[in-house]
Amino acid sequence: MYAYQQQKTTGPRRLHVVPDSKSKVLKHTKVKRNPIVEFFRFVVVTTCLLAFAYFVFPTSFSRLISKVLFPDNIPVNTSKQYNMAKKEYTRPAAADMYSIANPVTNYLSNDLFLNRLLLTPTIQKTHSEVTTMYHTNEMKGLKNQLIALMREYPMIKPAIYVWEYENGKFVDINGDKLYSAASIIKLPVLVRLFKSIEAKQLTIYDDMLLTDYYQSSGSGSLQFARTGVKYSIDQLAKTMIQDSDNTSTNMIMSKLGGMDDINIGLRDWGISKTYVRTWLPDLKGTNKTTAKDMAKILYNLDNPGFLNINSREYIIDYMSHVKNNRLIAAGLGEGALFVHKTGDIGSMLGDAGIVYAQNGKKYIVVILANRPHNAPQGKDFIVKASSLIYKAIVGE
Repeated sequence: MYAYQQQKTTGPRRLHVVPDSKSKVLKHTKVKRNPIVEFFRFVVVTTCLLAFAYFVFPTSFSRLISKVLFPDNIPVNTSKQYNMAKKEYTRPAAADMYSIANPVTNYLSNDLFLNRLLLTPTIQKTHSEVTTMYHTNEMKGLKNQLIALMREYPMIKPAIYVWEYENGKFVDINGDKLYSAASIIKLPVLVRLFKSIEAKQLTIYDDMLLTDYYQSSGSGSLQFARTGVKYSIDQLAKTMIQDSDNTSTNMIMSKLGGMDDINIGLRDWGISKTYVRTWLPDLKGTNKTTAKDMAKILYNLDNPGFLNINSREYIIDYMSHVKNNRLIAAGLGEGALFVHKTGDIGSMLGDAGIVYAQNGKKYIVVILANRPHNAPQGKDFIVKASSLIYKAIVGE
């Protein structure tokens, strides 16, 4: 169809194509479009796009897309609250859309890989045994007193959560904000230990051999103890809580299956933000918690559906003999019993526990205070805040 001729040139030889006389000439004709049909198509397409933008996209964005892009704003529907008017427990109307947007998180149990947190644990998984405190009215007078105290200590950045048992009144100041857990993380470790004992995975009489592998610096005396000695789980748990011993904590976590096991338990209990990322001592504060999370764990220490009577007796005994009584305990009235756990990594000082007053009043209090490293104002603030809370609730 085409004939090829050689072009004469001094440069490289090139071939160019010339039409053969016998070749057919193809004529391209432009198809004429019906303007009425084209207008109709335009109207239909535009209408569909506008309908999608008006009806479908806002619903999809609010119910799904925003849950993927902005998970922190998701309302979680897992807890029951007590309705004083109806005299019954009711659930909030908001739905938990996180599980729709991220369905794998509902059954992802191991969210640590090579000591890295794969998934920030922001969801709450409903557990039939775990209950949540019912809330009535916030104690505004007490809250204003605490805020005024905070102004006197501008270098202290606290989270304060208080809940009293009689009427469900509460105070919440930064209760959902993440703080370094320090040694307060030993409280969920202790609870996880007794949940494992109840599941017959081990007993309180089992023992572990102390080796230099477990010995850790920071608080506690086992870091200086002679290796090759066996300690019972009872001894390790008691030392972990009463002396805030880091070595015994690492031994117990290792016995349970490591940091992963603690995180699995927290997710299973519906504790939404607390997690363990580092073996103790956690001087950089990478193990995190919130005041509200710790309050929920404390509340369930009295829950017979969560812990049996033997577990509760051991836990209360350990926590009622904590040797550090210089924080919340120092602000309580005479004769008050405080079941608690303290934490201190220099930059964060905290205390969390249940107060039993002599007149029968009972309340949960958690105070986490970020401060300049080892600044004594952190201790002073916690003691004064504890005193304000005690007087407001107990009335002494």
